[in-house]
Formats: sequence, C-alpha cells, structure tokens
Amino acid sequence: MTMLLFGLFFALMLLNVPIAFAIGASTLFALYQAGVPLMVVPQQMFQGINSFALVAIPMFILAGDLMAQGKVSEKLVSFADSLVGFMRGGLSLVSIMAGMFFAAISGSGAATTAAVGSSLVPELKRKGYDPASAASLIAASGTIGVVIPPSVPMIIYAVIAQQSVSKLFLNGFLPGLAMGLGLMAIAITQAYRRQYPKGTPLSWPVILRTFKDASWGLMTPVIILGGIFSGIFTPSEAAVVAVNYAIMVSLFVYRDLTIRNVYQLLIRSAMTTSVIMLVIAMSAVLSWTLSSWQVPGAIAQSVLSLSTDPYVIMLLIVAVILLTGVFIETASALIILTPVLLPLALQLGIDPIHFGLIIVVGLSIGMITPPVAINLYVASSVTQLPLERITQAIVPYLLGLIGVLLLVVYVPMWLGWSGG
Repeated sequence: MTMLLFGLFFALMLLNVPIAFAIGASTLFALYQAGVPLMVVPQQMFQGINSFALVAIPMFILAGDLMAQGKVSEKLVSFADSLVGFMRGGLSLVSIMAGMFFAAISGSGAATTAAVGSSLVPELKRKGYDPASAASLIAASGTIGVVIPPSVPMIIYAVIAQQSVSKLFLNGFLPGLAMGLGLMAIAITQAYRRQYPKGTPLSWPVILRTFKDASWGLMTPVIILGGIFSGIFTPSEAAVVAVNYAIMVSLFVYRDLTIRNVYQLLIRSAMTTSVIMLVIAMSAVLSWTLSSWQVPGAIAQSVLSLSTDPYVIMLLIVAVILLTGVFIETASALIILTPVLLPLALQLGIDPIHFGLIIVVGLSIGMITPPVAINLYVASSVTQLPLERITQAIVPYLLGLIGVLLLVVYVPMWLGWSGG
C-alpha cells in the first residue's frame, strides 16, 4: 500500500496536479484500497489544523505583505546602503543586508526577494552591475527570509514536531546570520573580480538619518521577538501585534497605504494562507497514514542499515532534503519530510530543535533551485530577465548556501549540542 500511495502521489505531481490535491487524492485512494474507514480523513484534516500556533501563519504573512508594499523596504535598503555601501560592490552587500533586515519582518522568502529587488534593481542596473548576477544574489538573499525569525516554516515544523516555536526562533538567528555572511563573502569576491564600483561614502550623519527613517521598520522584529522571548506574549499573539503595528506604521506614520490597499492585501494574504492550510490539512492525513503503517520506522531502520556513522547518515538526510526542495515548495516539503525524517534524526541523537533548523535551512535553499524556485521566479519578474540567465548566475550563491547548511548540520553535532 505504501508503494501505491507514493507511486500515485508522484504520478499526480508529474501531471502538475496542485500539491494539496496530489497528497489528498493519493492518500485517500490508498486508504480506500486498504479498507480503512474514510471518516478518518476529515477527522485528521481537522486535527492537523486545530492548533493555536498556526494562527501565527496568516498574521505573519499579512504583516510581511503590509511592510513589503509600503516604504519600509525602501528605508531599510537606504539604511543598509549607509552601512556597507562604501565598499567595492557595496550594492551587492546592501542587497544581502537589506534581505536580512526584511527577513526579521516578513518570515517569507518570496516577500523578502520582492521587497529588496524592487527597491534595488534599478540602482544596480544604473551602476553597471551584471543584471543576472544581481538578480540571483537578491533571490539568494531571499532564502534568509524563512530562517531569521519570525519564520512561517519554523512555525509549521514546530506544530508537526510538537516543539517550541520560541526555541526555534531563538536558535534561528545564527544560521540566518551565517547565510548572510556566506553570501557576502561570495559577493565581495565577485565585486573585486568584476571591478564593481564603490558606492555611497561612509558618513555618520547619513547613517543616523537613515537609521531614524528606518527605525519604524526596524522596531518590528524588536517588538515581535522581544515580546516572545520576554514572555509578554506567545508567537501567535506576537503575530497579531505585528499586523496591528504594520497597519499603524503604513497608514499613519509613512502614509504609504490606503484603506483600499489594506483591503487588497487582506484578500491576498487570505488566499496565500488558504493554500498553506489546505496543504497542512491534507498532509496531516498523509502523516497519520504513514505513522499507522509504521513507514517512518521502516525508513529509519533501512537508512541505519546502510551505515552506523551518524555523520554519514546526516549527509544522506541532507541530500534528501535538498533533492526534495528542488521539486516541492518549502511548506509542502516540510510537512511531508518531517514525520519521515524526524524519527531517524532522533535515533541518531539529534535534538529536534537542531533538526528543525537543518530542515528549514535545507528547504530554504530549494527556493533557488529550479524547477520549483519561487525566489528565482520573483527575481525574474522584478528584473524582467529570463529565468535561464538568473539560474546560471545563481550557482556560486547556491554552493555557498549548501556550505552553510553543512555547517549548521555538523558544527552543533561536533559540539554535542542539545537544544537551546
């Protein structure tokens, strides 16, 4: 029955059936063939989305949309430019730093790519940067959007793995920072090789002025994460606070959105949320089915029979995560892989919080690996460049991010990390 389930699932995927329906149809057919009462399907669908933590997802999506559509992204770019723009190839570094700033607001890779790209692309073109390389760097920087908290994939993982969202958020900073530094190292190397120009001269008055202008946006992660880590409110409550703060800033401080704009963003965020929730509900049925048939345990035993070395097995797990990210978008891949790979990681003695960071960072890289490379599509749309050109230019940044992923996997293992 397991082969029937996965065979039908991949067949539907090849036919371009939406992921939620591919999961639901294949699982439903397999349960029917196994003689399982189908009443279990709606029960497990409801159980899968009946979590208070999931309330944070639509709220963080809406907060990110509100900030992305207004002047916040422009002001964050200006502040980043005042800090690192003076260096050779400074605008490349601005792309990455602005991406890190916006990542702490949006929780979405696509939103980060769109916000930073729309603000920086015209300037990058004007100063003679290679368009494809600049677009690929912006897309690569967008991957940090789901690693630096708040992070929608971390919330999904926490619900599936029954882990603390706050602990995942707290431990997400270092991997996100490592990704940013890795991309910066590659960008600086390319800037000297291609003789990119230096940018804005370093000026303390300019830094102070741009910091003041960007302070309303920079306060968003301070309020969200400060409130969570201090215990003032839960992650779900923090998401609601973030939406109210974003509306206040957009309507009354920067005055860059109207009530009509907010209404349109509400509709768009609701549509995005409905897709994610449908995938979560369908995947809950799949997870229950796999657990009932003891598939995760069988997979764990099969992998463990290949090697007893935890470093080798973790390398195999990383390969599976990266390969899955190539073909399936982040949220769906996370929901599918977590119930299968987490038991194996636990048998290896990997802390579930550490594994959560591994799978989120690994799947974030899938955002820049075609064919399902949402950040590349967004970058292509913003820059009006063919996807093929951006894909060719993404390779150095892709290798750099894979290197960071291996650090996230192995450094904590060497240190005997046991959670945060």
